[in-house]
Amino acid sequence: MHGLWQPRVLGAWRVPATGPAILAVNHSHNIDGPLLLGTSPRPVHFLIKKEAFVGPLGPFLRSIGQIGVDRHAADRAATTDALGVLAQGGVLGIFPEGTRGEGDFASLRGGLSYFALRSGAPVVPVAVLGSAERRSRVVGALPPLRGRVDVVFGEPFDAGDGPGRRTRAALDAATVRIQQRLTEHLAEARVLTGRRSPHPNGKRAQ
Repeated sequence: MHGLWQPRVLGAWRVPATGPAILAVNHSHNIDGPLLLGTSPRPVHFLIKKEAFVGPLGPFLRSIGQIGVDRHAADRAATTDALGVLAQGGVLGIFPEGTRGEGDFASLRGGLSYFALRSGAPVVPVAVLGSAERRSRVVGALPPLRGRVDVVFGEPFDAGDGPGRRTRAALDAATVRIQQRLTEHLAEARVLTGRRSPHPNGKRAQ
């Protein structure tokens, strides 16, 4: 990642040095996951769509601790593996939007709140900015080579309300709470890095 681009990592010290943690990352480009793997201060076990585990890439991803998940059905094996990472004091990486999009945390799935409440692990918001704002003239699907991409880690927070309830109402409330914190962090990260929000007409601004 450092050889292809110039990632600027801010706030990495906010990631707890030990114990379980969940990195909640916005997702607007395929390189977002690899960027986190290359810049996180601790090893990250990402929940990745099972379609990525095809051919020689599958054994490689498994060898570095990544977890394949079926996005279209309840995947108990992936859930068990993810909870196992947290139970062993590891770091779980999640794209709470579920798939690539605008990367603005506008729509979250319930998986993040489930893992946060079930494990009690703190959630660390992470904003990846610049990965999808411009296209490279060399490889059209990628950001410009040696271009700057910002990875901004936010303050860890507890997704629960204290009692440790895991009811549907508690999960829904946690999702709302998480979305608010992630959205606030994204706005703060844009100010901190000098990047503006996407342009209203759909064109992204630098």
